[in-house]
Amino acid sequence: MSEKVKGLGVGRNLKISLFHLASGMADVLSTGVWNRIMISDLGFEAGPVGLLLSLRYFLTPLGIWAGRISDKRTVLGFRRLFWIWLGRLLMVLSTVVLGFVTAQLVENDVHTVQTWLIIGAALVAFSLGNAISGSTFLALIYDRSTEEQRGRAVGIVWTMLLVGFTVGGIFFGVALPSAEGTADLSFTASDLLRMFLIGAAIFAVLWFISLWGEERRRSYTEFEDEAHASRSVRDDLKLVWRDRSMRFFLIYLVASMFFAFSQDIILEPFAADVFDMPAQVTNRFAAYWGGTAILGSVLFLWLSRRYRWFNTKRMSVIGTFILFVTFILLAISGLAQIRQLVTPALIALGLGLGMWNIGTLGLMMDFSPTGGAGTFLGFWTMCVTLARGAGVGSGGWSRDLWLQITQQPHMAYGIVFVIGAVGLAFSLWAVSQINVTLFKRTQTEDALSQSEETAAILAGAMD
Repeated sequence: MSEKVKGLGVGRNLKISLFHLASGMADVLSTGVWNRIMISDLGFEAGPVGLLLSLRYFLTPLGIWAGRISDKRTVLGFRRLFWIWLGRLLMVLSTVVLGFVTAQLVENDVHTVQTWLIIGAALVAFSLGNAISGSTFLALIYDRSTEEQRGRAVGIVWTMLLVGFTVGGIFFGVALPSAEGTADLSFTASDLLRMFLIGAAIFAVLWFISLWGEERRRSYTEFEDEAHASRSVRDDLKLVWRDRSMRFFLIYLVASMFFAFSQDIILEPFAADVFDMPAQVTNRFAAYWGGTAILGSVLFLWLSRRYRWFNTKRMSVIGTFILFVTFILLAISGLAQIRQLVTPALIALGLGLGMWNIGTLGLMMDFSPTGGAGTFLGFWTMCVTLARGAGVGSGGWSRDLWLQITQQPHMAYGIVFVIGAVGLAFSLWAVSQINVTLFKRTQTEDALSQSEETAAILAGAMD
């Protein structure tokens, strides 16, 4: 019996979601805490540090490769778990290595080419592990859940990722005191190393608990019968552009991710430059919208379980619309310099991101055909990651361009938010063109046709 037949109950869903609780904490430690220590506390250039941390964007195509192999064959008897365990092991080991090297920098204040090579290797391993295990983890959820359960399953998992960001921020903030500048650090090398080692241990334990018992070993031949092994990656991905609904889903996925995150690095500077809000206030922005996103996600998950009307497409539409309203509020706030609109915009941002993520992750599941879930989820994950990275960067570059043209901060930020609103309106149009029911019916008909052709070939061979 396959895992898909068993289904994924809510309790089991919460257990497997511990995976992303640890993932959120790991992300905070690497891109938040370590980033700040290297730049603000140790005084290194932001460019090289940022480049090393951005390796995850360049390595995401490897998620398609790992997903494809997991679609075609087992390794050591496991379909998805081999790649997930391998990826998370790399992330744990790289966290330990990063802790030791950074602690040495704190203690000796001496760095060599060898130091940077070790840091680079650790972050390459971290990014590689994240790439090959992220999409295969989603494929595992696909395998473990029934079609009706997948929207709820990925919604709970994504909500736990948000919880991981929050818990990680609080935990690492307590574990390592905040330091201003580089002269007198308020932490020692042993403090920092202890934090990294404890963090790595927590990640390992949570990942182990979340994955234990979630996939049974199977033989190669048993698995080969289930997979569409004769199809190449190119054949699979041709379907993305050939099928109308898949094509518009790709457009929606990239556009909505790109424009939704164009505010990511300019939201706090916007409040500071336009309204002179102090750092103590803007530093809490992420907590405001993040907390709202968690509450909104839980609410929408409850609604989707209670009312069938809240399917993945409708949640995507509503979430994107709320994000569109968010950018309109931010644009008016900037252009008209209305400070009172900032707080409602932050609340709307959290609600929109919560619902949009649940709906969009559900659609990623819907548009991953049976037998090719690893390949397609790897492809969708790659598109999401690259679009988000490009969107974050575009927000900063666009703000700088319009500031140079207008010489007025409120105009520059306002125009960026207007562009984001237009992009999200386009995303709304794209998602409205999607027909999930028709896509699934077409896939079922194609699968039946292929089965009949195979049966006819076998019958002819026997004759």
